[in-house]
Amino acid sequence: MSQLKALKIHTRDNVAVLLQDVEKGGTVELDGLVISAAQAVPAGHKIAVADIPEGENVIKYGYPIGHATMPIQAGQHVHTHNLTTNLGELLEYSYMPELSSAGTGTAAESFWGYERQDGKVGIRNEIWIVNTVGCVNKTSDMLAAKANDMYKGIVDGVYAFPHPYGCSQMGGDQENTQKILAGMVRHPNAGGVLVLGLGCENNNVDVFKKVLGQYDSNRVKFLVTQEAGDEIEEGLKLIGELAQYAGSFRRTLQPVSKLTVGLKCGGSDAFSGITANPLVGMFSDELLSQGGTTILTEVPEMFGAETLLMNRCVNESVFNGTVSLINDFKEYYIKHDQVIYDNPSPGNKKGGITTLEEKSLGCTQKGGTANVASVLNYGDQVREPGLNLLQGPGNDIVAVTTLMAAGAQIILFTTGRGTPLGAPVPTVKISTNTALSEKKKNWIDFDAGRILSGSSMAEVTAELFQYIIRLASGEISTRNEENGYREIAIFKNGVTL
Repeated sequence: MSQLKALKIHTRDNVAVLLQDVEKGGTVELDGLVISAAQAVPAGHKIAVADIPEGENVIKYGYPIGHATMPIQAGQHVHTHNLTTNLGELLEYSYMPELSSAGTGTAAESFWGYERQDGKVGIRNEIWIVNTVGCVNKTSDMLAAKANDMYKGIVDGVYAFPHPYGCSQMGGDQENTQKILAGMVRHPNAGGVLVLGLGCENNNVDVFKKVLGQYDSNRVKFLVTQEAGDEIEEGLKLIGELAQYAGSFRRTLQPVSKLTVGLKCGGSDAFSGITANPLVGMFSDELLSQGGTTILTEVPEMFGAETLLMNRCVNESVFNGTVSLINDFKEYYIKHDQVIYDNPSPGNKKGGITTLEEKSLGCTQKGGTANVASVLNYGDQVREPGLNLLQGPGNDIVAVTTLMAAGAQIILFTTGRGTPLGAPVPTVKISTNTALSEKKKNWIDFDAGRILSGSSMAEVTAELFQYIIRLASGEISTRNEENGYREIAIFKNGVTL
């Protein structure tokens, strides 16, 4: 009788995750108990390891992920046909702190980075063209293409980031656009920035300067194309000045406390919460122990696991900020007549994730076990070292843009189904399963699936940490950098959340 491997994540769980397909009548052995599959169940999906009465909670990760909509017998497939969410609408929360006692030590690791005049440290020395309005998108593309040929070898590259906004926007929409673009201008991975405007847009250069605040005139140049005789000629001249300035920087040894790393998942599968997300959580804990900073976003994918984060808030003020973070996004859904728990996505469900609680319990593991130091609104930049929660949606390209604008020099992006996208900063794709890593070598940077085949979590965490040191030092690049996947997208809401 063949035994098929499965994983019961927590001792309280009444379901297990299959690590490979099982046919009807196939057997699974867990803790000495042999369970016969009542029907064919795909890898990544859940199988009941005990009888679950109708209405009783289904437990995974040691927490409820919903309740049974009919009686489920041991060996049966547990998914959308017999499991539904427990989530409701707005909730009231109480602060019941469960704080970690782990302190922040002296940074033992270091990397080679570019220290800027404001004290921030970049891991790349690029020139970014930041458009105030979508009308100059093509102009910025042409400037980047020409400038890359002209200044190759002086800087790490010249990049444009088209977007459709900056005009005919009102209120919160325009504010969101301005805050994200200002975060880009301030980003330390850019040794020089050309702010490119049209001239007649709502978010014109003069208006944008008020949002941007103080800036280094050697590092940031402005061009209003309606005022230039030949905007390409003038733009290349300004980029030449920026290249000369940026080219004067050299990498110097920096403590890892200068690193800010964004945490993101997309195209998740049932292994996300078992391999890649816990791996990133352990990386985050290690970076924070050395004085660094991590940022966790995707607020709708905290629903159902939010109390785990709330109870780790360092004080009641941060707790109240987290409550607002959660309930403001729920109110946004309600305002637009959307079901709060209308998640996971079709791809998530195909991969074995059934409810939003299940997805959130896996998603939030990227934040590790550290205390929550601060809560940031959309478009805000990191002010406190430690674990920061950032207002932002689950949409992949919007979320990575938000992380970048908040100050992340690197983004760790876990995925079970794969995606090629990338932010303006290095976006490390971490596969939850080895099959994806082998199939999409042109997308995936790091394989966490090895954890399912014998590699220890501690061993792979140490390897990931050293990978990030090498990446930050410019020794290696990510697939998104090599393939030219560098995009931005700005949250469009109509009002500020």
